[in-house]
This record gives sequence, C-alpha cells and structure tokens, in this order.
Amino acid sequence: EGGGAMAAAGAEPAGPGSLAVLGPVPGAPSCPHGPALLFVKTSQGKEEGRRFYACSACRDRKDCNFFQWEDEKVSETRLAAREEYNRNHHPPFTHRQNVDRYKNFVMLPLSKRRFCQECQQLLLPAEWEKHSDHQFLCDITTAQLKSPSQLLHPLENKKTNAQYLFADRSCRFLLNLLRDLGFRRVLSVGTPRLHEMIQSRASQEEEFSVRSLLLDIDFRYSQFYTEDEFCHYNMFNHHFFGGEAARETCRKFLYEENGERVIMVTDPPFGGLVEALASSFKKLMAMWKETEKEGHDNKEMPMFWIFPYFFESRILDFFPSFSMMDYQVDYDNHTLYKHGKTGRRQSPVRIFTNLTPSMIVLPEEEGYRFCTVCERYVSSGNQHCEICNSCTSKDGRRWKHCVLCKKCVKPSWFHCNNCNCCTLQKHSCEKSAVGCFVCGKAGHKRSACPSLSRT
Repeated sequence: EGGGAMAAAGAEPAGPGSLAVLGPVPGAPSCPHGPALLFVKTSQGKEEGRRFYACSACRDRKDCNFFQWEDEKVSETRLAAREEYNRNHHPPFTHRQNVDRYKNFVMLPLSKRRFCQECQQLLLPAEWEKHSDHQFLCDITTAQLKSPSQLLHPLENKKTNAQYLFADRSCRFLLNLLRDLGFRRVLSVGTPRLHEMIQSRASQEEEFSVRSLLLDIDFRYSQFYTEDEFCHYNMFNHHFFGGEAARETCRKFLYEENGERVIMVTDPPFGGLVEALASSFKKLMAMWKETEKEGHDNKEMPMFWIFPYFFESRILDFFPSFSMMDYQVDYDNHTLYKHGKTGRRQSPVRIFTNLTPSMIVLPEEEGYRFCTVCERYVSSGNQHCEICNSCTSKDGRRWKHCVLCKKCVKPSWFHCNNCNCCTLQKHSCEKSAVGCFVCGKAGHKRSACPSLSRT
C-alpha cells in the first residue's frame, strides 16, 4: 500500500558485491526524507571499502541523489547549501495550514470545489487563477474527500514510492478480521486505504468502534486528515517529519486503554530494505512497550506485516515470533498482484504476524481450509505433508516432497544430481546461470530476490 520508499542502492560507488545497511546512526546527515542511512559495500559477507550515507527512502538517484562518505569533512558552505535545499523541498503548506484549508474547502458550494490534478492539491477559489493552465477536477463531493486514496494519483515510481493500494476485497477482509479479533485501534503504517475504510465506516455506523492513525511518507494525505489522524512518517528511518509533536500523537494513540487492543498493520514497498524496516518497526513496538503496565513483560505489540512470501526467512531473522499466513493479499493498481484476467491468478503477498495462527480465520468461500494438525488456516491447494509434518506450500499450489532434499518443493521443480538440489527442469548446471542473478538460486528472478533486501 503505502507511500513508503525503497532504499538507497543507487548512490554507492559501482562494482560487484552487495550493500549492507548499518542502520540509522545518531548524528547522521539529513536529506529531504529525514536522516540518511549508513551503508557499506560487502563481498562474501565482509565489509569492503568506505562507509557512506545515502537517502533512506529513494533507491534511485534521480529521486534523491544524497550521498556522503562517512569520514568526509563537509565544508560550511556545502552544509548551508544542503540545509537550504532541504528547506526548499518542504511541502508548500504545513499540516496545520492544510487542516485549515480543508475546513474552508468543505464550506464551499459543490461548484466551487476544485482539485488540481497536476499539483495534487485542493484549491480554494482565490488560487484558481494561479492554476488556470492546469488540469483540474470540479465538483469534488464529500464522498471523494473521504476517499483520498482514489482522488490522488498513486505514486507508482517503483524505486521510490511503489504505492500500490489494497483491493477492496483484501481491505474489507483485513478490517473484518481486525474487528473479529477485538482490536479497537489500528496503527496504519503505509496503509492509506485501510485507514480511510476505517474512517468512513466509523463516520457511517454508530456501533463501529475501530479507530486508525495513518503514518505515511505521502504528505498529500495531510490535506484530508487532522493531526490526530495522520503523521508524516518515513518507515525506513523511523523519522517523524512533524518532530516531537507528531511522535507524541503516535505515542498517545498507542497509550490509550493502557496499550490494550491496538494492532500495527504495515504494507511496505516490496523493494524496501528489510533491515531498515525491521529497525523502525522495533522502535514503534518499543514505543508501545513503554505504555504497558506490570505483568506484560514478554508481550509484543500485535502486528500484521504484509509482504511477499519469498521474504519469509528474512522477516523471521528479525522477528522470530512471527509466522506467515496463507491469505493472498491483492492490490488494485498492481499489474501482477491482483485477481482476474489481467493479473496473475496468485498474489505472492502474505500476512506475517505475531498473533497465534489459529486465531486468524481465513474465508472458506475464497478457498481456505483449517488444518487441524498445523492448527491454522491454509490455502485449499496446500496439502499437509506427512514427512515434513506441516502444510508446506508457499504459493497456493500443491507442493511435492523430495526425499533427497528432505523437504517439499514447487511442483514444477525436479531433483538435479549435478546441482544436488531441486530446481527447474530447464536449467544450466553452472551455478552462475541458475535462476537469479543476485543469489544464484533457482525459482525466482533478480527483481524478487529475498537477498535484494541486503543490496
């Protein structure tokens, strides 16, 4: 969903090897996306070369070309120029001003409610002249104002925002699941569509008691939500653009009801660095932990992390208490990850959660069943393997057990004695030519490589 970002690989010096994130460090220099992350080049897991800072949010230098060697001495002039640049890249209005503008906008008669498509901005009549040569939408209804994710253009630059929005069916499923599990507050991190569905249901149904706070890097949402409903936030460096006041809003939201009945739901861009995301999510969880009364020592804030299944091992590295559900999350504007004739039938996107798997009831009418041995709902094609003693399929198809590999593999794979593992039937046995260019493993392409989160 969210307007999160993919992380900074475009900035480093060229050459083979991959990049490791050394994380957000105190005193890091800042770009318009907040404090930069520290990176280092690695080869065979060893650090090579100088460490450097690059933008946490943009992987493409065209979007943000911030780059600085860690040991570089930056001149006063360059520092001043950088601060000036960061200031000039602030949005035209503050969140507070946007809230006031919204109040004025809703007082206007329908015929005077315009939205500039080029500037992605609600316009007040005094500003029409300035935007006269732009394309705009007229007669903006209250319903449109309540569904900003449909009014705004999704930011689909894959390397920066990758703002794919939940399909209605998946969004409704998530919301009903959260209600059935008894959650009353949702910290929506990069999930604008879930946030607006909660907001609109709350305004229409008296008995609907779920509330949401949206944390998102897309500042355009500040035009539609108050400071209690939206915080401008970068999930790659845990940066609240609104400073201490915004951080306090988030903390207060987590503190309500002694921190009970709150869940965090996040849907980061899939090219994002897993380490950087995990670091931010742990900080949000720690913020919740501070709220707790005695007796909750070992508890974690409940969380749904929505991400492709091929990142399972990376996510479990950081969050051993998580497990992956079989539910396939679909998107509206993603060519591959949606149901129907145009997209692939199967979306690889799943829910990772620290809740007990048996609590997550998946809809039988959409092809899920309960496995009594695994004590969780699984995809109907996911048959229980007696040897592995678990439902092993990750992609919804029935997998088969390979005695030599001692595990279940995809149905299209066969055991290759040269490679000593299961792989696609048509493959070259030289390691370099197998499957993926990044890690050399079969079964996925470079763009979907789990170790891309390290690069």
